[in-house]
Amino acid sequence: MAEQLPDSGALVPVCDSASPDWFIYRVKVHPHHTDYGGIAWHGSYLTWMEAARVECLRSLGVEFAELVTLGCDLPVVTLNLRYHRPARLGESLVIKTRMTGVDGVRIPWDYEIVSLETQELCLSGQVILVAVDREKGRILRQLPPVVQAALTRLAQ
Repeated sequence: MAEQLPDSGALVPVCDSASPDWFIYRVKVHPHHTDYGGIAWHGSYLTWMEAARVECLRSLGVEFAELVTLGCDLPVVTLNLRYHRPARLGESLVIKTRMTGVDGVRIPWDYEIVSLETQELCLSGQVILVAVDREKGRILRQLPPVVQAALTRLAQ
């Protein structure tokens, strides 16, 4: 019988009692995330942030595929990032995200990416989304009820 490798938890969202206001999502820096020097490419952070946000919404019962089916999209309209130190090949990271409330049609999300090994902050940032009617290409002044209910739960 072949020896089983332990579960890395690389794609498993977890709750962290030390960070109750944050949704926690773990990733491992793989070769395809890095440049030739083993440093995470700046775009990898965006991918991890989006995955954490999508999983956070999913944990509240909002499947992104269902939003698309309903004709709704949540594009990024503002992106503000600060790189504190590079993530490196093989490093385990925690992607922390939280929605800070709905401001009219704007939906702001805060992020921190922290090394599990060193507890150092690699990145901090904010993303602002808006709900858009996919067919008309216009901003929705009112969120679909399932999204509004989930975001209300998240903001509490």
